[in-house]
Amino acid sequence: MTSTDLTALTGDYTIDPSHSTIGFTVRHAMVTNVKGKFDEFSGSLHLDGSDPSKSTASIDVKMDSIDTGAPDRDGHLKSADFFKTDEFPTMTFRSTKAEALGDEDYRITGDLTILGTTKPLTIDLEFNGAAKDPFGNERVGFEGKAEIKRSEWGLTWNAALETGGVLVSDKIKLHFDISAIKNA
Repeated sequence: MTSTDLTALTGDYTIDPSHSTIGFTVRHAMVTNVKGKFDEFSGSLHLDGSDPSKSTASIDVKMDSIDTGAPDRDGHLKSADFFKTDEFPTMTFRSTKAEALGDEDYRITGDLTILGTTKPLTIDLEFNGAAKDPFGNERVGFEGKAEIKRSEWGLTWNAALETGGVLVSDKIKLHFDISAIKNA
């Protein structure tokens, strides 16, 4: 049985990476979208159902875990042209503000740090519900999306196309499917 009553869900939660996805979509060669995800991350949530503005989120993403389904592309993304994972192994998000928008919709704003540069990021979230799983864990689920301009974090590598435009768009669409387990 699922629940959407946030008041009863107040507490601290740990993100379950085996049932969650942190992914992205980027326009490639001006004609198609390439999707990718990060396979290794950890995070926590504090939910305050009585006052959602007191809710918080913290996520750490291991940048070497990037997976676009193409090992050569993943290697290029880990290199000095993009994420410099040897120097900057982690991307972080720390919330600074949470707000209820009505119904099942929420917005969380925080600081996203990539390549040592920290900028604000706002994520629109939909609360998908809560349930007790077969192992007795109390779970909550959220689905979120945001857009960033990668250049604002120093991710500027590109290549001009013969037909005009560039190989990699500046706009990146982020998507989150988060399942978190209530701490005992």
